[in-house]
Amino acid sequence: MKKDFKNWMLLLVFGLPVFLIIFIAALYFGNCGFNLDCSQATLAQVIHTPIPTIIPATLPVPEMGARSTNVAKCTVTAEKLLSAWVSAKYPEKDPFIFTDNNGTTCQANFADVQPLFTEANLWYSGALACASCHQSDIASASARMDLRSYAGILAGSQRASADAKGNDILGGGVWEQSKLYQMLFVLKLMPFGRPEGAVPAEGPTILAGFPKPGP
Repeated sequence: MKKDFKNWMLLLVFGLPVFLIIFIAALYFGNCGFNLDCSQATLAQVIHTPIPTIIPATLPVPEMGARSTNVAKCTVTAEKLLSAWVSAKYPEKDPFIFTDNNGTTCQANFADVQPLFTEANLWYSGALACASCHQSDIASASARMDLRSYAGILAGSQRASADAKGNDILGGGVWEQSKLYQMLFVLKLMPFGRPEGAVPAEGPTILAGFPKPGP
């Protein structure tokens, strides 16, 4: 029994290296042939995929006179923007001119003014949008006034019905005489629930309009 075990151990010790050498040699000579540079290799030829033709990039043709989207908006306080809009007789579609906080002459339209009435968290952090209370359902709207739309703003406050005209809140185009100016910047009663000192004297500073193009 001892002799058989010894024979098997000797066979394993000396046979395993021989087997590994034969195995490695078979792999090498079977694929590379009997040389050192594999010039007789039987491996499949490597086929390189050609680089595909790059499609030329195209850009849209710029429109003559179109406003560049890279032009930075103007920085202005709510009071300056509202004052300029009201003093210009509060146009809806046409642009109006204002001077921003940096002294730049800019132009905007009602779309730049409207967020002051319809955006939450604009006047101060946590502020409701003015139009949340002053909404289109006149019967339940605060002060029976609609600040959601241009027509609603012009219709004024304390309206008897949705079709009725109420009290002018824009002072007929005289900013300092408008109810909007009085409530927001003189009496400082609005926006509703504003904490003491939460709103700067001229209201929040926003981005609105663009620098006015030269002549």
